[in-house]
Amino acid sequence: MNKPFLYIVAEDIYQRFGNDLADIAIIFNNKRPITYLKKHLADVYGQAIWSPQFFTIQEFFKQATDAAEASQLTQFFYLFQLHNELLVTEGVEPETLEDFYPIAEIILSDFGQLDYELVDIDQIFMELYDTTKIDITFQHFTVEQQHFIRQFWQSFSIAGHSGLQQRFLKLWKRLPKLYKAFKQKLAQEKQLNYPTLYRNLVEGHVTYPSFTHRYKKILFVGFNALSKAEVRLFQKWQEEERALFYFDTDAYYIDDPQQEAGLFIRRNIKSYGLLNALGAPPDILGHRDTAVQLYAANGKNSQTKILHDVLKASESPDQSAAILLADESLLVPLLQSLPDAKPNITTGYPLTQSPIYGLLNLWMDVQEEVSHRNRLKIPFQFIETFINHPLTGVAPVEREILLKEITDKQLLEVDIRMVTVASSVFPQFFNPLPGPAMLIPTLVHLIEGLLVSIAARDRISQIDSNLLIETKKVLNQLKQGIDNIAPTSVAFQIGLIRKAIAPINSAIEGDPLNGLQIMGLLESRCLNFDHIYILGANEGILPKTASSPTFLPNSLRRAYGLPVLENQDALSAYLFYRHFQYSHKLHVFYNSLVDESSTGEESRFIKQLQFESNFHFTVNTQQQPIRFQEAGEELVIPKEGAIWRKLWNSFIMEKKKFSATALTTYLQSPLQFFLKHVAEIKEPPAISHEFEMNKLGIVIHNVMETILKPYKGLSDFTPTKVLETKLSDIDELVVREIGTQYYTEITSVNALNSMQRIMHKIATAYIEVYLAYDITHYKGFRIIELENTEDYTFDFPILVNGKEETVRLFGIIDRVDEMLTHENQVIPRIVDYKTGGDSVAFKNIDKVFAANTENKAMIQTLFYAYVFEQVTGRKHLEPHLYVARRMREEGTLFCKGSDTLAGETLHAIKADFVTFLRATLEEIFNPDIPFKHDPESMVYPSDPYTLFYRNALKDVEE
Repeated sequence: MNKPFLYIVAEDIYQRFGNDLADIAIIFNNKRPITYLKKHLADVYGQAIWSPQFFTIQEFFKQATDAAEASQLTQFFYLFQLHNELLVTEGVEPETLEDFYPIAEIILSDFGQLDYELVDIDQIFMELYDTTKIDITFQHFTVEQQHFIRQFWQSFSIAGHSGLQQRFLKLWKRLPKLYKAFKQKLAQEKQLNYPTLYRNLVEGHVTYPSFTHRYKKILFVGFNALSKAEVRLFQKWQEEERALFYFDTDAYYIDDPQQEAGLFIRRNIKSYGLLNALGAPPDILGHRDTAVQLYAANGKNSQTKILHDVLKASESPDQSAAILLADESLLVPLLQSLPDAKPNITTGYPLTQSPIYGLLNLWMDVQEEVSHRNRLKIPFQFIETFINHPLTGVAPVEREILLKEITDKQLLEVDIRMVTVASSVFPQFFNPLPGPAMLIPTLVHLIEGLLVSIAARDRISQIDSNLLIETKKVLNQLKQGIDNIAPTSVAFQIGLIRKAIAPINSAIEGDPLNGLQIMGLLESRCLNFDHIYILGANEGILPKTASSPTFLPNSLRRAYGLPVLENQDALSAYLFYRHFQYSHKLHVFYNSLVDESSTGEESRFIKQLQFESNFHFTVNTQQQPIRFQEAGEELVIPKEGAIWRKLWNSFIMEKKKFSATALTTYLQSPLQFFLKHVAEIKEPPAISHEFEMNKLGIVIHNVMETILKPYKGLSDFTPTKVLETKLSDIDELVVREIGTQYYTEITSVNALNSMQRIMHKIATAYIEVYLAYDITHYKGFRIIELENTEDYTFDFPILVNGKEETVRLFGIIDRVDEMLTHENQVIPRIVDYKTGGDSVAFKNIDKVFAANTENKAMIQTLFYAYVFEQVTGRKHLEPHLYVARRMREEGTLFCKGSDTLAGETLHAIKADFVTFLRATLEEIFNPDIPFKHDPESMVYPSDPYTLFYRNALKDVEE
């Protein structure tokens, strides 16, 4: 393997300076390479020496001034104040903080680039000129530059400007004044930003212009794309023989002007005259024929899963390795996929991906509701998230009580006055703010509470500590800036907070010299590793296809030599290519799926190397194997051991009640019957955004009982006309019953939430249909039984292992009555109310009395009729089904086509049902027939047990 770039630098330093290093300054673009160069110097010297002084470029330049650095937020608030002062002088209404924030970041970025590139502010922002004036003013520019400037001005030369153009031109005219006022404000406050420092250094407007005289030599290592300010300073210091430049380069892309990777270093050496201290570029890359593993992943995050397997298979403990994130959003899935390792992560763990941000963001969501919108009710999801969050410390007992109350009452919105979380470390979490000014102080208090609670529970991690402290620091800066301006709303402050804290991250420190290193491509400058793994190497990401927003049009940027998208491409190409010079194990990953965020193509840099170089690319395509479910792999529960004992003891020995629902559950799925009625796995309580059909059914049953109860047990027939007087009571009865079901006293429709109002409408309409049907079709009625859920049980004999046992059948009787027809005929009936899509019609009785029954409601109604007749001795009950949406057309008596079940036909059907019931129960208690799912059964999306038996339905994907 070739020597790493920094090792070569260390050797050159040894040759040039020997042991005389104390007055040498070594400058990098970032901190990471400093550790590596120190190690290589120690290896090269092999003895104790006086260390040279190491700086980043910004630390080095900072020695020229005593001014403090102004934070981004401080600069934003300065800019806001100054911009509004200019608007007032123009006679224009000042902008609000909310309106100005989006453009402030763009203005600051543009001002910074103009400083770095030493552009004359008055010239670039000059007012419109005609073509002749442009020729005179810009005669020192090249023909190409003059062409770009004409392009820009000609876009405004049309007669009359659009509203957008007028707004742009007004801002354009204002920007030079804003720039000068902004710089004066920084100087007045004895502050600066780095773009200002760069320009001041070139112009000599710094406190210590001769700060470089402190050093015998200044070594600039690994620089690539230079701003004009850096070029001027570097040229000056080179002429004074104070500076040396170490460019990390290769003849492959330096000597070929078509190679964009060499654009900036070619410019540095050939155009700017900066000398490479290492001499002519090495010719390494063009002669390498190393194997490169290219992985086409099926999805963005799948790259990290493939990497896991690659790392597990790698056996190189003594060699250096680095994962480079071309797409830095892959950091969190990467950390979740790494095999056992202690990585050193320079990119930093983002606050936005941490549980801390989740809690802070939840609090801000709550405050938007209760403090900004002045609401007393918040979505139940806020409560669920809070009490289940790992940092809130809510006691399990209190959590269960609160969740039960919410689910029992089906509260889509929860009144904050009923939320008590006394056991939490944040008992005041849902309290509204006394005023907008208390938003940030309260959030800071929340952060301080987090620090205390985490430290008390466990040793606080360095990552969490860094995230919390940095967040608190940013919030305090925000508070200071907001206090100096007009009052702002809670909503805007929250938006500003979210933007301000989004970039916060915390480095995950490991050993920077050994083990697995994780960083972005930009941070890998100057560094070399034996093994390289590049993630996110997609076109559109490497390089990026979008440039940052700017008020400086592309034609002007080109005219004044400001950065354009091609510059970004060239830097990305260099950062990618340089790793192919040294590393001998190269693994590159990209997302091959096409979606809204991915082209599905590998980076063009990969394609260029495949076409032009001698590297051998091996393409590894991720395969997602699909196998067919083998017989026997479905979940089958044999009736043996503890399972048989539970079944036997529950239903045979202890006489657990066997309901009609249990029967139809078995017919639909024996496995579901086992899970629900034997294993007794209950569905967890949950909040439904749609009203629950069982709740609707309960409301209808109870209101019908209230209406009919006064007539229960009367010996004489009651005329059905009396039911007409009940129609006006339905509305109020339904409202009160909904309140009862949700444990809330409700007296008017206006007190119902949206879900309950829908339930009210449907329940009222259904009950009106039921009563209207009785009024129309019958002359009188006599109520025998209503809503009895206790008294109707019957021990039904079956054979189990050749011996007679009994199962206790249990019938819930909605209504038993005798109806007097208009022809004075008395019809004894059992009535079941249904709110779903059930029907009285059936096609084939053999398919009704079978597994996966054709008509579940018919089975249940016959079950109720049989139990009632056995308990009371009454006979000849007709089974009637009240389905509001169909009873007008189909009637209420079960029928096959136009033939209703009455007389001898009904008697025969009832007898067949008893035979079917006995056979089904004997099957349930047959130890030789296991519980397993019927693959022909309908599986409903809302079925909570579907995950247990879905494997019996379809092929599975591994």
